[in-house]
Amino acid sequence: MAFHRRWAFAALILAALAGLLVFLAKPVRSNATAAALPGATTITDLAGRKVPVRLPVRRVILGEGRQLYLVAALDTDNPMQRIIGWRKDLIQSDPDTYNAYLRKFPKIAEIPTFGGFEDGSFDIEQAIALKPDVIIMNIESQRATDDARYIEKLGELGIPVVYVDFRHYPMENTEPTMRLFGKLFGKEARAEAFIAFRQQQIKRVTDVIAAWQPARPKVFIERIGGYTQDCCLSFGNENFGKFVEMAGGRNVAHDIIRGTFGQLNPEQVVAANPDQVVITSANWEAFVPHGSWIGVGPGADLAEAAHKLAAYTKRPAYAGVTANRNQAFHAIWHQFYNSPYQFVAIQQLAKWFHPGLFADVDPDATFRELHQRFLPISYQSGYFVSLPAKGKQL
Repeated sequence: MAFHRRWAFAALILAALAGLLVFLAKPVRSNATAAALPGATTITDLAGRKVPVRLPVRRVILGEGRQLYLVAALDTDNPMQRIIGWRKDLIQSDPDTYNAYLRKFPKIAEIPTFGGFEDGSFDIEQAIALKPDVIIMNIESQRATDDARYIEKLGELGIPVVYVDFRHYPMENTEPTMRLFGKLFGKEARAEAFIAFRQQQIKRVTDVIAAWQPARPKVFIERIGGYTQDCCLSFGNENFGKFVEMAGGRNVAHDIIRGTFGQLNPEQVVAANPDQVVITSANWEAFVPHGSWIGVGPGADLAEAAHKLAAYTKRPAYAGVTANRNQAFHAIWHQFYNSPYQFVAIQQLAKWFHPGLFADVDPDATFRELHQRFLPISYQSGYFVSLPAKGKQL
C-alpha cells in the first residue's frame, strides 16, 4: 500500500511539472495582464505599451538595481520598503553607493538578487515566486524579454512589466520615467518636486550658454575608461554626447557615432584634435580587479583618481592633441549616464568648458542639496577630478 501511495504522489509531481512546461511553452496573449488584473489602472510605459497595474504598487522587482537612484528620492524614509528583488548591478557597478545605503539600511543585504535579461541569467521562476505587483525593466532589455516571451509568461500570471529609460535617451525620457515611478508608487507630488529641481539646475547652464553663445571647445568623451582597454569607446549625439553639447562643448563623435553608444579608432580621435578629454569611469573592482579605471564616485580618493587619470594622457589616441598639450583631462562618475542625476554632470562639464561663465556654479553644492532635499544618505564628494593646469604638479 505504501508503494502505491508513493507512486501516486510521484505521478502528481510529474503531472504538475508537465503542466508547468506546457504553460511555459504555449503561446499566450500579449494583453493577458489586463484579464488577470481587475480594477487595475492602465499606464503607458517608456516603450509606448499600455500596461494595466494595480496602484499604488507595494511589491516591486527592479530590473536594474541602479533604479534605486530614483526610488530613494521617492521612498526617502525607507527606500527598501517596496523592493522585493533586484538585479545585482548596483552592488557590482556602484559598490560605494550600495555600501552607503547598506550602512543606513542594513536590510538591503537581504533583498534577493538576480542576473541580467540580455545574457539569459534572469530567473523567471524566482521572479514569479516573489509575487511582485510590477517588474520595472530598462528599455534596452525589451528585445531580450520579447525573445524569451517573459512578458507573456508573466502577464498570464497577472504580473505586469513596465519599461523605463535613463540611459538611451536620457534628456527625453528621464522626466517621463520619473513621472511613471511617481504614479506607480503613489508619489506623484514628490516626483514633480524632483523634476522641478532638476529642470532648474539644467537651466543654470543652458540659459547661460544660450545667452552668451561662447565658442565651443572640441571634446572627446571616453566611455567606461578602465572597464576595458579598448579604444576609443564614446557617445554619439545622446547621453554624455548630448550633455557635452548642452554644456557648451562640441562632441567630436557626434557625426561619427550614429546611435547613443559607439566607438572611434585612435586615428579618428587624433584627427579630431579635441581641446578637452573627459573620461567616464567608476569603481569597477568587481569586474576589473586593480584595473586602470578611475574610481570617482561617493567618497573617492581624488588624489589617487588624479594619478590614474594622468596615465590616460599616454594613450596613442591622445598623442599630440590639444588636450594633451594643455593637460586638459578630466574624469567624471560614469553612473551619471544612467540616473536622474545627469544635471550634476552637465554643470560640471560646463565649468570645465567655460570656467569664466560658470564661476558661480558649484556642482558639488548642487549634488549636496539634492541629497539634503531628496535622499536618505549624506552626500560624499568625489564624483569628478581634473589634472592640474600645465606646469603644476599632482
